[in-house]
Formats: sequence, structure tokens, C-alpha cells
Amino acid sequence: MIKNQKTATFFALTAVFMWSTVASAFKITLNYFSPLQMLLVSSGTTIIVLTLICWFQKKLHLLKPTLLKKPLFYLIMGMINPFLYYLILFQAYKLLPAQQAQSLNYTWAIALSILAIPFLGQTLTKKDIIAIILGYIGVLVIATKGDLVALNFDSTLGVFLALFSTLLWAMYWILNSKNTADPIVSLLLCFLLGLPVILITTPIFSDFVMISWQGWLGAMYIGVFEMGLAFVAWLSALRYAENTAKISNLIFISPFVSLLLLNWLIKEPIYPATILGLILIISGLLIQQTQRKKVGG
Repeated sequence: MIKNQKTATFFALTAVFMWSTVASAFKITLNYFSPLQMLLVSSGTTIIVLTLICWFQKKLHLLKPTLLKKPLFYLIMGMINPFLYYLILFQAYKLLPAQQAQSLNYTWAIALSILAIPFLGQTLTKKDIIAIILGYIGVLVIATKGDLVALNFDSTLGVFLALFSTLLWAMYWILNSKNTADPIVSLLLCFLLGLPVILITTPIFSDFVMISWQGWLGAMYIGVFEMGLAFVAWLSALRYAENTAKISNLIFISPFVSLLLLNWLIKEPIYPATILGLILIISGLLIQQTQRKKVGG
């Protein structure tokens, strides 16, 4: 593929815009659907989207041999994403203000550096340690709305679930790091294997009574954009990129645009502590990125 930075930037900004809208979509949809109902509809929608993309790219024939090569791997991956990761993330959004849940979710890259120690045999550098300290101070600032002394949380369980979801997402990428199969085919397999578990779990912990058109519209939007097209757009951006670092840095626009949309669409007041905490988290992530660029030459 011919590299083209302008094309890469277009795809990256498209993905960033999609990701910027989903915190609002999560919170709105949870007014009509339970987290499991939302996950069921959005996952089913994503399967349709990814199947159409694989058909268009003439990759559907890769599904069977890819699965047969590592069936247990894809079963585990499907349990993590979409089932556990999104179910826990949606529950965190239900319990917390959207700005808190989405900001805490950005610490997944910091969680990745921690999990890489036992699972990939990596060691923490000074920059990793600084990033971890900054990131989790930012978490405390956001979760307590700046009242670090009192340590009062809107929902202790919500904060725990939001942070636990980052560990699951980091684990998903660690397990996926050595997977050489086509990424879109692999993602489709994960959703195909995760969907039966969601179908079985829904009537046990929720129900199939989903009569709200607003809930359907929101869940389908999440399935199309958050779980489907954003991933494909980001992959395309990385494939076209002449400078991957410049493209990767665009992701840091997303949480701030998301805050503006939360304030505009669902009238959620933005706490100064959220902005301060988010700046701390992103500062830590940027420190990690400068380290990777130096290591990469």
C-alpha cells in the first residue's frame, strides 16, 4: 500500500470523531436499555458491519481457517471482547457520570504497561513509573471531583468497574499482540464467539423486553461506530501513515471533544477536576509515547 499522510490523517480524525461521540451514546442508550440489552444489540450490529466489510474486502473465506487454527484463542478473546469488557464498561457508565467513566477508561494504556510485566516479561522504565503515577493521580482527581482528602466517590463500584475494564482491554491487546491473522477477520470472530454468551446471559440477568426505539437506535449506533467502523478507520490510518507517532497523538483529541459533546448533548456539567485529571492522565500517556519513539529510533 502506498503511504499517504493526508489519507492517514483523514482516517484517524474520522476514528477520533466516532470515539468522541460514544460516551454520550452510552449514557443516552442506558436510559432505555440495560447494559446487557445494549451489549446484545450493539454486538449483533457490529457483526453485520464487520461481515459486510469482510465481504467487500473478499476476506470472508478467511474466517473458517483462521478459527480452526486457534479456536480456543478466539473463544477466550470473544469472552473478553465484546462480552466482559463492554458489559463491565457499560455498567460503569450506568453508575458514574459519563465524563468520569470515559476519562478513567483512557488509563487502559497505562494498565497495559503494568500487565506487560508479568505477561510479556517487560520491565518498567522511569518514564513508565512517572506515567503510572500521573495517570492514577488523575484517576483519583476525577473520581473524587478534586476532593482527594475526603476520598468521596460518586460510586465506588463504578470507579472499580471502569478501572477493571481497562485491565480487560489491556489484556485483550496483550493476548492479541502476537496474533498474525487479519485484524478485521479476527475481530469478527471474537464477536461471533462472544454473541452466544451474551444471548445466554441476557435472560438470566436482564430480559429481551426491548421496546424502546431510542434504545435500539443508540445501541445500533454504538455497534456501527464504536465497535465497528472506528476500529476499521483507525487500522486504515495506521496502514497509510508515513509517521505513526503523529497519527497516534490525534487520539488525545477525543476525550476533550467527548466532554464538549457530553455537555451539549446530555447537559452534563463538566467538573474542573475532570479536566485536570484528564490532563494528568494524558500527560502520562504522552510521556510513554515519547519513550516508545526513542526506543523505535
